[in-house]
Amino acid sequence: MRLENLLCSTASALSALVLISACSGGSGTSAPPSDAPLVGVDYPRSDTDFWRSYIRYTPQYAKQLGLSLKTTNSHNDISALSANVQTLIVLGVKGIAMAPQSTSAIAPILAQLEGKKIPVVTVDTRPERGKAFMVVRADNRAYGEKACKYLGAKLHGKGKVVMLQGDLSSINGRDRTDGFNVCMKANYPGIEVFAEPTNWDGAVAAEKLQNDLAIHPDIRGIYMQASFALSGTLQVLKQQELLVGPKDKHHVFVVSNDGTPRELTHISKGSIDATVSQPVDLYAKYALYYLQAAIDGKRFQPGKTNHESTIVRVRDGLLEDQLSAPLVTADGGTYDGVPSLKSTDPRLWGNSLG
Repeated sequence: MRLENLLCSTASALSALVLISACSGGSGTSAPPSDAPLVGVDYPRSDTDFWRSYIRYTPQYAKQLGLSLKTTNSHNDISALSANVQTLIVLGVKGIAMAPQSTSAIAPILAQLEGKKIPVVTVDTRPERGKAFMVVRADNRAYGEKACKYLGAKLHGKGKVVMLQGDLSSINGRDRTDGFNVCMKANYPGIEVFAEPTNWDGAVAAEKLQNDLAIHPDIRGIYMQASFALSGTLQVLKQQELLVGPKDKHHVFVVSNDGTPRELTHISKGSIDATVSQPVDLYAKYALYYLQAAIDGKRFQPGKTNHESTIVRVRDGLLEDQLSAPLVTADGGTYDGVPSLKSTDPRLWGNSLG
């Protein structure tokens, strides 16, 4: 106990605010055996249902895997992430999992950790430069393609849709955008797409959607690249008297991306129509699994895994475990060749989160 206090006291010079999270005995700190490997996890944000769920799952899987855990939260700020990493280094972690939202600015941090022989697993996002032991992610281009196929089928290949993009400085925002645009161009040339960058900001997304509907009242489809835009989208549709059931001729088909409990509830109610379930539970599980493997000296190669995913080589020094992320709809149907799960399926993490 004295050693931990000493470490926290020393590290406070680096980031006093971070230590409230990193050195506290709250829900982010597990208590496995004293000889358990100590790992650090930096949470990228805690202001969305998706990331709050990730924060909830992480200590559960740390306990299952027998890992001791220290956590920080960088609040979507690369400078805060850098400070958090320094804190975790001082605390003596053997590996770090992080989800850098700015994927182009993370390279110096990765280089520092490589020099200290501290393995890194990145979650949800993939660094554009630098090395990591593993990236735990899903195929984000496929997210955009699945949303495209659903809307294309529902609109019979004609009409207007709005794409509420994330942050285009993020590989996720670019991949989802590219997947959607390429699919639309190739399969549904009769659909006009209005792309709106939002920087993962719900208020910005709502404002841009409202403007688009004012100019184009015949818009009949919306692709939200993440559930950050859910509340604002529903509010705007309600204000425009467009929040009507799927059988109403004025219904606007909405596809989201995350698979949170709120999304699944709204699909069942008919408020939105589909989502792509991003496996947040498996992100937490396999981020820690690969940290443990790295500490144990294990290595991996591209190919199928035993947990229904595929490891791909992104470039030299970087592997990515692409986890499954199904399309979810009210009826569990197949849309232009894309199968879906029913929103009530108990296998979905959004239905199993107690």
